[in-house]
Amino acid sequence: MLQKNYLLNKDEIVALGASLREIEPKLLKKCQQPGITRMWFQGEEPYLDVFFELKDEEILWFQFTLRGKSVSWDYQKGQLQTGTTNELNCNDVSFYAASKTIENDIQPNLDLITSVKLILQTRMEEPIFAKTLKLFN
Repeated sequence: MLQKNYLLNKDEIVALGASLREIEPKLLKKCQQPGITRMWFQGEEPYLDVFFELKDEEILWFQFTLRGKSVSWDYQKGQLQTGTTNELNCNDVSFYAASKTIENDIQPNLDLITSVKLILQTRMEEPIFAKTLKLFN
């Protein structure tokens, strides 16, 4: 079951999706593997981020974080994984974005997966989000 702060109404879902903006690629750390590109979208709400690694325009990995929760997918595992981030912890380390850690859930949080899917569907006209939505099937 979702925590109280994950019970999103239709207006919240639309607002979260609309707030996602692509971060300038030159701000991302370059991947050491040739042919791999990275994309990052950040929302207006703190801790709303979507990261992608792509090769030949195909998704190798993505991670969606919101309100201390995470949904990710990796081509090697081929399935969605949910987890909890340390972003909502109030200690010195968690103030640095590069220090974000994720503790994976034992069982996927299906309510969280559904919420993320609904947010991504608000942007399904964009190729990267349309490709991502296919991973939810």
